[in-house]
Amino acid sequence: QVQLVESGGGLVQAGGSLRLSCAASGRTFSVYAMGWFRQAPGKEREFVASISWSGGNTYYADSVKGRFTISRDNARVYLQMNSLKSEDTAVYYCTGKYGTVTLWGQGTQVTVSS
Repeated sequence: QVQLVESGGGLVQAGGSLRLSCAASGRTFSVYAMGWFRQAPGKEREFVASISWSGGNTYYADSVKGRFTISRDNARVYLQMNSLKSEDTAVYYCTGKYGTVTLWGQGTQVTVSS
């Protein structure tokens, strides 16, 4: 079973950058499509970005397109976040999906001060 652990969150000023990392344990990580979701206080969890198992296809929410970049290697998935805005403040969750199995990490807080 693959387990996901996020890191890299923190406090940053508007316009700044952060890089989130999601470490995946387990031998079958490479077959999982991976993604990032976020949840702001009082709001529903929303899709941010995803990447196919091969890394060849990426998808982004309109709100982050052109500012965020998702990537992966053999054991981690990353979310490079540039030009951060106050509305990007949320808990960011790493997720993996393979067939009917969906995994979630515990989340990492990102706070953008204006």
